Amino acid sequence: MSITIGQSAPQFKLRDTEKNEVSLETFQGKNLVILFFPLAFTGVCITELCSIRDDISNYQNIGTDVVGISVDSLFSLGKFKAEQNLNFTLLSDFNKTASAAYDCLYETFYNDMNGVSKRASFVVDKNGIIQYAEVLPSAGDLPNFDAIKACLASLQ
Repeated sequence: MSITIGQSAPQFKLRDTEKNEVSLETFQGKNLVILFFPLAFTGVCITELCSIRDDISNYQNIGTDVVGISVDSLFSLGKFKAEQNLNFTLLSDFNKTASAAYDCLYETFYNDMNGVSKRASFVVDKNGIIQYAEVLPSAGDLPNFDAIKACLASLQ
């Protein structure tokens, strides 16, 4: 079932790169951008997440947190975060529960890799309601960051 604007965001409990449990409730009272991405250390994922890194102050200035979620282990994500100097939270969905809940999981990705997160972006408002949803058909495409920012501006 695909995620639709106006519905409650699916709950999740995942580990960050410091091994802390992070849930949707962690961000209650703030707007949240959730970025699902296929795999750390791959070209488009680096481009996507580094563009957020370089623009993070614009999100923070409007009271918005950003998280990146992939099925990589928290250890791989920790190395990826350090190498790319990422300044926002990365969460490991190693068991694929969040990716499935947000309906953004490839059955088959590349070379028979099963269960990889699709590139997707969601804006969850301060009340836990989905305000923006974009699941990209191609992992080679980037999220529409202008549309994400416009959605966030409308929530101010």
